[in-house]
Amino acid sequence: MLDGSDVSVVLQGGVRCHSQALDFVQWFADVWAGRPLQREDGCSEEELAAAEACLGFALPTALRDGYALLGRRDDLTRQQDPLVRPAGLYVDEAPSGVLVFRHENQDCAYWGIPLAQIEQEDPPVVVESRQGWIPFLDRMSQAWVELVLSESLFASDSHYDACELPDALLPALHTCYSRVDLPDHPMWASEDDSPVRWYSAPGRLVRRDGVQDQSWIHARGRTIADLERIRGDLPGSWVR
Repeated sequence: MLDGSDVSVVLQGGVRCHSQALDFVQWFADVWAGRPLQREDGCSEEELAAAEACLGFALPTALRDGYALLGRRDDLTRQQDPLVRPAGLYVDEAPSGVLVFRHENQDCAYWGIPLAQIEQEDPPVVVESRQGWIPFLDRMSQAWVELVLSESLFASDSHYDACELPDALLPALHTCYSRVDLPDHPMWASEDDSPVRWYSAPGRLVRRDGVQDQSWIHARGRTIADLERIRGDLPGSWVR
């Protein structure tokens, strides 16, 4: 098992394969969520086989293995933009077919895998919003990491806060926090809120949405004290 509490250190070198992504998820559940993954946190073989039978094709390995590991673990997958249950997986027919596995909580955006790449072990992921279907991340393995990081931000009100980050505070962000090695990816809400970038320090996690003028940041501390330190490092107009 990986050590420490700094996400950027654990993901140094990026997500290279889906097994590494799932190792990260197990580490994150233990170190950040406070409860190691258990067998009951994953979807059963029967659930996944039933979903495949309904769809008429096999799920990509990276998607299937993720469901088998944490598909029932709601604190890591269903806080803001939830992971679809296996029985709810479906194909959006436009423009050429996308297997939808995640949706925004008010159905304003959807994440999926293009059917043209569905037979790949670790296929690319797209997101649909006002711009239609656009590239999200190059591989499902990266999308699992992003999903767990994003959903965990909102898992505990006492450990989460958000604020606008004026350009004057960017030097502090770059001095106090290291960039997490995930590719830039779009924020579904608007182009102005893109790209999304992640930063971390021991016990602290920050998501920055957008790079123009004032960007918006979401922060989570592993403890309440860690969150207070983020507020001190970045003294903006915090929501809470």
